[in-house]
Amino acid sequence: MNKLPLTAAMPDYDHVRDLVMGRVQVEGIDLTCLTLPVEEIFYRFIVYKEWEVSEISFAKYVSLTASGDESFYALPVFPSRVFRHSSLYVRKDGPIKDIKDLEGRRVGLPEWAQTAAVYSRGVLQYEYGIDLAAIKWVQAGVNQPGRIEKVDLQLPKGVEIDRRPDKSLNGMLVSGEVDAVLAARPPDAFLQGHPNIKRFFENYQEIEAAYYKKTGIFPIMHAVAVRRDVLNKNPWIARNLFNAFVEAKRRAIERAFDGTVSLYPIPWADTRAQQGRDLLGKDYFPYGIEENRTTLEAFLRYAYEQGVCKRLLKVEELFPKQLTSIHKV
Repeated sequence: MNKLPLTAAMPDYDHVRDLVMGRVQVEGIDLTCLTLPVEEIFYRFIVYKEWEVSEISFAKYVSLTASGDESFYALPVFPSRVFRHSSLYVRKDGPIKDIKDLEGRRVGLPEWAQTAAVYSRGVLQYEYGIDLAAIKWVQAGVNQPGRIEKVDLQLPKGVEIDRRPDKSLNGMLVSGEVDAVLAARPPDAFLQGHPNIKRFFENYQEIEAAYYKKTGIFPIMHAVAVRRDVLNKNPWIARNLFNAFVEAKRRAIERAFDGTVSLYPIPWADTRAQQGRDLLGKDYFPYGIEENRTTLEAFLRYAYEQGVCKRLLKVEELFPKQLTSIHKV
């Protein structure tokens, strides 16, 4: 039987590399994989739908789904997950000394609907009791001017955003035009060691570990999506693709615990992997629905309350029905 030809686009993650290189095969599918920068993948897939299978911004996906867009269906495959206490940057000589000092101040972000920003605001609201409407939000590109919002928003009552396509958040933080920046990608000034720019949570790893123990939330940044027109014609591909992504990830995790040779240019890589397992459990990077329900439900609540989604979605609406029983993988 001839295999179904599909093209997938992913960044160069170790946990998809065996799939990309063909060491893991997808049953019934002849998969061609493109390795591209994540921003390019998102733009070309969401706007032009250039390939059939793709990594996708989780916030963009749930926003489109809540708006009735049926272009894509996500698989419960989450290749990018990052805790976000580390993404708050402030001036050392600025007014933000306590987290509640954010209220009444100008805080920059690259997009209101950026996945990382949704989680960060959820943390501010639910962990620290901050009124999001009390912050003066500023939207701009992190290190380059020109970035704009990519989805329609229904902002909560009292929330206002000052759009600044002519400036960068990095420049405004250095000059003092904003008091803080919430961004997944660090401002250049921080990366370059600017003496006056720092992370607000300098011990973020300790704080993020405590946050996980308290909430059970391990933030999902991206999912893998399939064009719905392709999936409707070939409903069997959802499970076959899912199984292949799971196997590729399993092999990557196995490698992470191999301390015999330096598979990664990271000192004590196997020790760090064990630390992740000690905190997050045996499968510390889970795919599937049930193992991620706590995180998924929290994100959907944040996205709705923050106006990224026009209605409150249920977890089951995000995934093909043939995958809704999958868990613990």
